[in-house]
Amino acid sequence: MKISKLAILSGLLLALAWGRPAAAGELLDHEYRRLAAQETVNLGEAYAGQVLLVVNTASKCGNTPQYEGLEAMYEKYREQGFAVLGFPSNDFMGQEPGSEEEIQEFCTLTYGVKFPMFEKVQVRGADATPLYRALAEATGESPGWNFHKYLLDRQGNVVASFGHRVQPDDPELVAAIERELAKPSPSGP
Repeated sequence: MKISKLAILSGLLLALAWGRPAAAGELLDHEYRRLAAQETVNLGEAYAGQVLLVVNTASKCGNTPQYEGLEAMYEKYREQGFAVLGFPSNDFMGQEPGSEEEIQEFCTLTYGVKFPMFEKVQVRGADATPLYRALAEATGESPGWNFHKYLLDRQGNVVASFGHRVQPDDPELVAAIERELAKPSPSGP
């Protein structure tokens, strides 16, 4: 039996497509509720063309003061097409035990958080939310603790992953954000 090169190539392409990770636009094609609200947001639609820093947060963690730096970063760069997306998670030693209403009140009153915050989610393991499963698949890295940061470019590609010890004002993180902001948006400059 003779198999043509076209048949082999077609089979390989099908196998690659079947097992491929989500395309950039698909990574953000998930809906989440805004924190303590009923309104759902499709991340891909709401934040299309923006540079994003996706962060799993917690209110009772040694890293919780990072909220202040994340908010400062959001304020500094948001007019350039940047957003921080916060996802509270209780995955690490129960450090986000409160209700969404309690989390929202804490973030607003203690740190003046105005960057978008979303529903409380799981960020690791079999029960991780689809966004966090996609982020882990794209980087090979799941959050190891609260305040893990994934940087996405304007096309929705993950371009960097920063562990919980990396502060919002870390020069490497700031440089990566500024580098992505300097690139043209997909719809033009």
